Amino acid sequence: MTERPWRSALLAALLWALSGPLLAAKPAAPAPAKAGARVLELAVVGVADDPRYLPRRLEKRWPGQSLGRLLGAAQLSAEDAQLELEQAQLQLRVQDAQAPSSAELGALLQQLGSRKVGVWLLDLPDALMPQALQAAQAAQALAINASSSADALRAQACRSAVLHTLPSQAMLADALAQFLAAHQWRQALLLHGGHADDAALLQAWQRAAKRYGISHTDTRRFKFSTDPREREAANPRLLSAERRHDAVLVWDSEGEFARALPYNTQQPRPVLGSNGLVALAWHPLWERYGGPQLNRRFSKRAQRPMSGQDWAAWVGVKAVVSAWVAAPEATPVQLSQRLRAGGVPIDGFKGLPLSVRPWDGQLRQPVLLGHADGVAATAPVEGVLHPTDTLDTLGLEEKESACKR
Repeated sequence: MTERPWRSALLAALLWALSGPLLAAKPAAPAPAKAGARVLELAVVGVADDPRYLPRRLEKRWPGQSLGRLLGAAQLSAEDAQLELEQAQLQLRVQDAQAPSSAELGALLQQLGSRKVGVWLLDLPDALMPQALQAAQAAQALAINASSSADALRAQACRSAVLHTLPSQAMLADALAQFLAAHQWRQALLLHGGHADDAALLQAWQRAAKRYGISHTDTRRFKFSTDPREREAANPRLLSAERRHDAVLVWDSEGEFARALPYNTQQPRPVLGSNGLVALAWHPLWERYGGPQLNRRFSKRAQRPMSGQDWAAWVGVKAVVSAWVAAPEATPVQLSQRLRAGGVPIDGFKGLPLSVRPWDGQLRQPVLLGHADGVAATAPVEGVLHPTDTLDTLGLEEKESACKR
């Protein structure tokens, strides 16, 4: 008697589960290829023990932080492009690729490479990004960094097949400096923490302040501590007692000190940086250029507001689709090269056509300057000029970048 077909299928599935790739516990099965359609695989790469998504951290909802995994944003972007892809006889498969732990990320990346997954959307903490970018290069995959703003990452990853769709720290700092300069608030009190990530934020700000003529009346380091002997080092009123400043700049990668600063300073001054007025890739209350529709569609799908990282994932997938529709036979590396060449217009719902910088793969884009209740302004601010592209007033220009063409 021959074995029943369903038993063979069940046995094969069990064997695959025991020896297969280290993906999410219940990965979505890829859609079958449509007759005659070219298929491109896109994996959203993450780790189950990502510290950014610990419940205790997520509940804080500090300005600029990621509010959840980026899979939903990537899927939404693929759905938005479905008609365009069908007309071009193309099919984009979005899959969840989540390693059980950070220690097992290498095995997952190796499996993605062996399966020839062409596009890796990286939803990873900063510490794991270099490993993933190196693996993507070895696999000849196109990597999309939608989760890290680190300037150091852009300086190190001068690879032709990397796209950074989240604004860099330099871009965010330039946006705030432009805003201060436009309002003639050129004297700032600077407060910063002592964490290594605070040092990176401080470095980006100091460059931007020099670029746009913002001076510091004083620079003070805070220390957020539960030790009663160190309470003065985290007292907003004591740290902001200096009288000459027009505004208070605070850089706090952990967010706890910055949260207590607005309306709690010694002098009645606006707060900017890590709280108060914050430079963002996206805002859930952005009300122009199709923003409300995108926010509603994402919120309905994910049951949470759209963060800057979500937007970066959404626009990253959209950029790849735009390049692929224009060149269906291109490899993932060639798609990246087409995007860097600047011939692929990208609509990010921010009012200006977006493009990719050829030297470091950074997506040029306006930056939103927002607070809890909405968007106060956008950068580049009116009146800021540039010889070739006004968006290049935000972030490192080619002559400043460690990456050269």
